[in-house]
Amino acid sequence: MANATISPSPVDPDDGTARGWRPRVATGVLVLASGDVIEGFGVGAAGSAVGEVCFNTAMTGYQEILTDPSYAAQIITFTFPHIGIVGVNGEDIEVVNAAASTAAVGAIFRADLSEPSNFRSSGRLDAWLKSRGIVGLTGVDTRALTTLIRKTGMPNAVIAHAPDGVFDIDALRAEAKRWPGIDGMDLVPQVGTTQRYDWDETSWTLEGGYGKRSAARFHVVAVDYGVKRNILRLLNDCGCSVTVVPATATAEEILALRPDGVFLSNGPGDPAETGAYAVPTIRALLETRIPLFGICLGHQLLGIAVGGRTIKMPQGHHGANHPVKDYTTKKVEIVSMNHGFAVDRSTLPENVQETHVSLFDGSNCGVALTDRPAFSVQYHPEASPGPRDSHYLFRRFVGLMEAAKEGKATASA
Repeated sequence: MANATISPSPVDPDDGTARGWRPRVATGVLVLASGDVIEGFGVGAAGSAVGEVCFNTAMTGYQEILTDPSYAAQIITFTFPHIGIVGVNGEDIEVVNAAASTAAVGAIFRADLSEPSNFRSSGRLDAWLKSRGIVGLTGVDTRALTTLIRKTGMPNAVIAHAPDGVFDIDALRAEAKRWPGIDGMDLVPQVGTTQRYDWDETSWTLEGGYGKRSAARFHVVAVDYGVKRNILRLLNDCGCSVTVVPATATAEEILALRPDGVFLSNGPGDPAETGAYAVPTIRALLETRIPLFGICLGHQLLGIAVGGRTIKMPQGHHGANHPVKDYTTKKVEIVSMNHGFAVDRSTLPENVQETHVSLFDGSNCGVALTDRPAFSVQYHPEASPGPRDSHYLFRRFVGLMEAAKEGKATASA
């Protein structure tokens, strides 16, 4: 339940004295599939949304988090209590497709949304949530909710906001119980592109904002399962021209673009379901020995393509403070993560080397093929938000493309 929040009553017009204090009306609820109801105060869009409740431990970057396509069909609980202080702007959006349904459907906060205080801010978080159709809930004991998720797993729930405080709790309970959950869902069609396009934007700088790539050494085709903008920017930073294609693109269509490498993007949903059409394409690309790099869902799909399986995690990994060890360098990096499924290392064949592992729970976080120029990681090396410890992976991908070009030149000579 929400904390007992009270507000002063109006001054009595007869004698000028206050008529006492009155409870603040609960205008938002989170109704779990278990039947439990958590009350709070609605912000953002009015109405309701159904999804899976997860928690994110990042202290910054809430706008990037809320626009990450990998959060489709999810309701995000922010463990950091004070959200909104840097406001919102038009630059920190990660989803390429601007449609409101392409990322998180709900957000849960501990405290009332903070007033913006940042030179880059162009608006308030409350109004921005409303414009994107995101239902928000403040005044929730997010520590207790996070503890519940850790103990029992990510629940299905309905988040609702009614300015008059009137809810049909029975109907919301029924909706939460009826929703089947993300396990078994292919969510890529609602977040990915349906048309091919080129991307030439580079990373943001304080002096000039986002830039434009002027020249390119390599051509990369990015398969869009729900790609984040900063991934495409970092590829451009490395001197790559980038062509983005739909998740349904075939190997023949991709190879017809004559890429030097192929990138498999992040995205939402159950990788086994998306794999029904994505895995045959990845397997065909592996046969050509073209350099290949995958992130998040792309990592999971590569794991399935080489014969492995994926498993649903109880609470997933969501945050910007996850320690991961890179076995290839023996170094530990702090990374951003956002995933509810993981590659089961016990199912991987002998030609797959585990390269990264989570130091939180020991789950697989990266693989590389020993007989193909292909590798992938479970986490988000592009950050946005988060630390930049893992930017080297984009250079590692470039190294594979350089080696492939040199090999072709040697063969032709």
